[in-house]
Amino acid sequence: MTATTISPGGRLPIPVAAAQTAELARRSIVGTARQPAMWFPAIVFPLLIAAVNAAAFNRAPQALASLGFPPVVSFLQFLLPGTLTQGVMFGGIIGGSDVALDIENGFFERLLASPVARTSILVGRLAGSAVLGACQALIFVGVFVVFGAPIEGGLAAVVVLVVTAMLLALAVGGFAAAIGLRSGSQEAVQNAFPLLFVLVFVSSAFFPTALMKGWYQSVAERNPITWMIDGMRALVVYGFDWTDALSAVAVAAGLAVVAALMASRQFRRRLRSA
Repeated sequence: MTATTISPGGRLPIPVAAAQTAELARRSIVGTARQPAMWFPAIVFPLLIAAVNAAAFNRAPQALASLGFPPVVSFLQFLLPGTLTQGVMFGGIIGGSDVALDIENGFFERLLASPVARTSILVGRLAGSAVLGACQALIFVGVFVVFGAPIEGGLAAVVVLVVTAMLLALAVGGFAAAIGLRSGSQEAVQNAFPLLFVLVFVSSAFFPTALMKGWYQSVAERNPITWMIDGMRALVVYGFDWTDALSAVAVAAGLAVVAALMASRQFRRRLRSA
């Protein structure tokens, strides 16, 4: 067995910390894959909602264009960004819930007692959420393409959708991890989920903001989720454009940074009280 070398400042060498992060990320990914009851609804429910909406609106795409919807070959093109966002936000909560589970069953305390880099504990969990987000994005794109929704932006647009999904999963996972670290309770994390979901419904996920009225339209137009969805939607409906791509990725990245700061703050608080 090789002893772990710790620097005089108490920090682990970067290669060792990276290896620990990769191992904890692998544990998170494998643990999630072994719990289909956790991730299966995050794929099936958004697809069912999309199927219902498409069945209702897909028969008159020209009429929809006259009402203010973008000109689409299939209504599924319009729905894809909203469905992806909905599913990733649904699945991203798993990472935070697992952090709370680690605290409840004592695994978090055992990690703190071992020579594991502290940042690896949190980053490993969030990396699992990011991988799940990428898998969801690829599944949604594949299913929608099979059912007649072409991605006009081509492979470059698909890459942007996957990267955006990963960053959004990090954002949701970081927010959920902050709640899990603060409360140490899985129930608290799960109860916060509806608050996140409201952001999807008060956005352009299912209707263009131009068709909304009053306070609902004002909130939707100022909702960062709307900016992100509109960027992805332009890539799917009109073709690849760097401005739209950067809009989608930048919003998701900004949310991820804010959530990571919140999670890091609660993580340090948890360390001080341990």
